[in-house]
Formats: sequence, structure tokens, C-alpha cells
Amino acid sequence: MHTEQSERNPEVIASKEQKKHTQKESPGIHSEIGTFFKLPKNFRFSFWYFLVIILALSLLNSYLSTGSSTMMIDYDEFKQRIGNGEIVRVRISEDLLTGYPATPVGTEQSRLTGDDSYSTYSVEDPGFISLLDSNGVEYFATPPEKPSLLTTMLSTFFPFIIFFFIWRFALKKMQGGSGGGGVLSFNQNKAKIVAEGDTGIRFTDVQGVDESKWELEEVVDFLKKPERYEKVGGKIPKGVLLVGPPGTGKTLLAKAVAGEAGVPFFKMSGADFVEMFVGVGAARVRDLFRQARENSPCIIFIDEIDAIGRSRSQSGFGGNDEREQTLNQLLVEMDGFDSRSGVIIIAATNRPEILDQALLRPGRFDRQVLVDKPDVVGRFEILKLHTKGISLDASVDLKRIAQAAAGLSGADLANIANEAALMAVRGDRQVVSQQDFEEAIEKSVAGLQRKSRILSESEREKIAYHEVGHAVSAYLTKGASPVSKISIIPRGYGALGYTLQYPTEDKFLMSESELLGTIDTLLGGRAAEQLIFNEVSTGAGNDISRASDLARQMISEFGMSEKYRNITLPSTTKQGLGGAREYSEKAQEYIDSETARIIAERYEIVLKNLKNNREDIERITQILLEKEVIDGEEFRTLAHSLTNG
Repeated sequence: MHTEQSERNPEVIASKEQKKHTQKESPGIHSEIGTFFKLPKNFRFSFWYFLVIILALSLLNSYLSTGSSTMMIDYDEFKQRIGNGEIVRVRISEDLLTGYPATPVGTEQSRLTGDDSYSTYSVEDPGFISLLDSNGVEYFATPPEKPSLLTTMLSTFFPFIIFFFIWRFALKKMQGGSGGGGVLSFNQNKAKIVAEGDTGIRFTDVQGVDESKWELEEVVDFLKKPERYEKVGGKIPKGVLLVGPPGTGKTLLAKAVAGEAGVPFFKMSGADFVEMFVGVGAARVRDLFRQARENSPCIIFIDEIDAIGRSRSQSGFGGNDEREQTLNQLLVEMDGFDSRSGVIIIAATNRPEILDQALLRPGRFDRQVLVDKPDVVGRFEILKLHTKGISLDASVDLKRIAQAAAGLSGADLANIANEAALMAVRGDRQVVSQQDFEEAIEKSVAGLQRKSRILSESEREKIAYHEVGHAVSAYLTKGASPVSKISIIPRGYGALGYTLQYPTEDKFLMSESELLGTIDTLLGGRAAEQLIFNEVSTGAGNDISRASDLARQMISEFGMSEKYRNITLPSTTKQGLGGAREYSEKAQEYIDSETARIIAERYEIVLKNLKNNREDIERITQILLEKEVIDGEEFRTLAHSLTNG
């Protein structure tokens, strides 16, 4: 499925009307200041401006209060200057003595010292007045100075002003300004409102899920022409649930519906409703539906709805869970509006089995649309869509690439196309080749090549025989997918080698013989190790795990055992708390023994086939050790003499 490509059309977070409404409800500090003082239209008040103004006023007040320069000296020095005649006039205040020198202000001595007077702190000295009288010093007393009006205002109102602005600043931050994203806005919804046509996605941008698009075209037609349905008396489904694996394009389909209908698009994730505060999720649901009614017709898209829609019977013991409250409110809101209002809910999940049944009943999510992984035709269309802007070599065969990418989703295919383009750039080529696409698929399936991992010669030899054993077993198995590549170059986290098999067509059913053939292919690697080295290694751990699981499924799920033919044996109960089996211990013993029997029988068959073709296996392995990689065509040429014995 094509992944989202709406980057070229940025989303409009809110409509113009909503912005105006938001600005009216929560004006900033700068708007209030501008109203009172008629500041310029583009002026934005800052808290720092206020601090600078206060500091300037304080400095001005300090300068005005000290009109002349004075020099602070010790009391003893002050008395000495009186005694030697330097001070001829003294002003006595409550706590300060100020002496004025005999040298007039403005003389050379005054300019050199820079002082007009001398000051010292008043001391309880009974002989000070006698000292002044004996030296003929003029003295006078002054009452305590009263603070200036500016000083009084600053000392009285400045703390309140500072507190007011700090409070407004903190409140604005907590409320998130006009955007409503602060701490105190946790009860508001986080939906993104996209104006008409701004999703930038149409149904032509979605490929590989034609049936899903047909289901949703009816919704688009209702949003465009609701009178057609009202005239007949028909009602469009209130809710559409998109179900499918990750990466298949569920979100893209919802955007395409909004883009085709040209209506506002509300997008939220199920996790956006649930917070640490109790009741927040329910409040956000109410707020979301209120906005949707105001903007109808519109589409509400809730991604990963299983985050809030989980079955209430599985939510745990006791207590009124926050998730359950949110789900209850969602159920009430979906019941509370008429389908004719033009509000349609689209939700997406990849786990429909855990959703609450009340959410799935008719009247809420009336329609379930499967968005599955694309088939070979769908993969081809998706690849064409994603390679439109990529320079392709003439040899690139997108149909072959689509066949090789069996089981991959639309998101995987988009990534493969991008990886192929990056590989071409890395190789300093102007066009993308077929080899780039094949390497991108291998990187997606098996991981990145790790040529730096150094293996000993004995390990390389074991890995080579192991992978050839897989390839030969697949070649000798009827109905198995053809081998596309054998490699002994390590990839990813734990793959020391790999054998790729690309199906020629998509398969939705497998017969019993095909399942046994798959087990044979999985066991081929270990059988080759035993044949050549007469011992086995840990390299087949994943192979035997998958083979054992498949054999166990044949017995317990597919009803392919002799004793329990056509009977399923589920491993866990649907409502059980401890995952108890629904069958007896005796049945479990039979499953274990039958699984071991099937694996043992198939292993002997595989080992016998490999023994009959030992010379060919050794020949192919030597070529693989030399080249490290053998493609499918070369392998089929080398394996023409293999016989199934």
C-alpha cells in the first residue's frame, strides 16, 4: 500500500475562525498593554522590557538623590580635618555628619580630589560640639530626610507589580498561550484540523487495496451529496473501522476519504485520549465531538483505537479505569449524534479481536473494512506509484520485483523503492538498476550485509553446506517456491547465511503435502550438516523451531493428525485468566509425540534425498564458497542433475 505522501501540502492546524476565537478567549499580556497604552500594532511586550524600565528608574532616583559627590571617611579623620582647619562648616543629621571644606567648589584642589564634602557616621561624642566651637566651625542640624515620591512608589508597589507579572507569565505558560498546549489544558483534545482539501491525498494515491477503496467511495459520495441518500431514506454508516496489519495504508485511506470529499479532517491517536489525570480522556472525547459538530460535515479519524477500545472484560479487576471511562464516553458520543449531521468516524486498528463488542455493534462502527497486504498485482501498482520520481534503468522489471516482495506491506514497498534509490546514489550511478531493487528487498527481509564479520574457514564451510542443503531440499520438494539466491554473506543480527525463495504467485491455502514440503526445506540445512560433518551445529536453531511449530499447528489447529483428524485443539481459552488448555494432559502428550514423529520422519526423508545427491551438493557448495553468492538461474543450472530418490 502506498504510504503517506502529503508532505508537499502542509497541514493547516486550525481554521481562521478557530484562531480568531482562540485569540479572543486567551489574550496575551502584550495585547492588554497595547490596549491601555496604544502601542504599535506589531509591538510584542516582553517581561525583560519591564525589568529594564524599573532598573533605569532606580538608577535615576539614585542619581537625583545624590546631587553632589561626597567622600566617606572615619570619624577620627573627620575630627582631624576639623582640627587642622580643612572643614569649616558641618551639617549634623540623624545618623550622618557632613563637613564642607574651606576650598570653594570648582577650584583646582576640588577638581583634583573630586570631592565637595566629607561624611562620616554620627558617634555619641560629648566633646564633639566643644571641638567645633573651639575651632570656630559653623555647624547646623537638619531633620531626617523624607524619601522621594518615586522612592515611596517603588518601595510600595514594585513587589506587587513583580508578583503580578510573574503570575501572568506562569499562567500563560501553564495554559500554553493561545495554542492550548500547556499543563492546564490537559482536558482539551489534540486533534489536528485540516482545512478543505489540505490532506493532499486522493484515491489515486492509494493502490493495492481496490476493494477497500470501493467500500469508502460510498462514504465520500454521502459527504458530497447527502440529499441523494436522504431522499431514499437511507442512512450512511456512522462509523467505519479499518482493520489490517501495520503499514497497509489505513491512515492513508482515511486521508484520501477526507481529500476526496473536501471536508475537515480530525486526526487523533487512541493514546492521545488517555493521560495520568482521571477524567481527562472523557473530557477530550466530548471536546472532539463538539468541534466535529461545529465543523460538520467532517471526518473524525482515530488511529490505533485499541488503545481506548479494549474489551472492558479484560481491563482488570475492580476500580473505575480511566481507559474504561474514556471508552464509555466514546460510546455515548457515537450514540448521541445523528448520521445526517455529516460527522463520520473512521477508526483504524490491527488488533480487532480485542475491541469491546459494544464498540462494534451496528449504530456505532457499522462497517468493517479489511485493509490487507497487497497481492502481486497490488504490489506492482504500489511500486509504479513509488517509482514515479525515480530514474529507472531500462532493465528494471517491476513485476518481477513485485513477485519477489511477497508478503510485504505498502510501507515496506515504499521503503524498498527508497532504499534502491539510495543504493544507486551510493554506487555513484545515475539510474536505479534491477540489482539495486533486489538488494533492497534482501536488506528488508534479511537485514544489512555484514561483510566485516570474519568467519573461520571451517565455519564458512558449514554455513555453505547448510544453505545448499536448504536449496537442494527446496528444489527436490514438489510445489516449493523456487530458489532465488543462496548467500553465505552474514546479514542482520544472527543470519550467517541465507537462502531466498520467491513464490511465483500468491498462495492463500496450503495442502498437507505442501506443509510437509515446507518442513522438509527447513530441515534440509541440518541434514546437510549431519551428512557431511557427521554432527550438527546451532545454526539450525531457527529452522527446527519453525518446523516444530508448523508440525504442531498441523495437529492442533489444522486437524491433520491421525487420532484427532478434523478436530481442532485450541491451546488457550478465550476468557481464561491463566491461559489454560481446553484439552487434557493425554491430548497434550499425543500432540508432543506426534510432533516429534512427524519431524523425525521428514528428517529421515530429507537426509536420504541428500545422500543420493551428495556429489552434486559438494560441487555446488565449492562454487558457493568461491563466489559467496549464487543466484537462482545459476543454481537451477547447477542442480539439473539432482534426483529425488
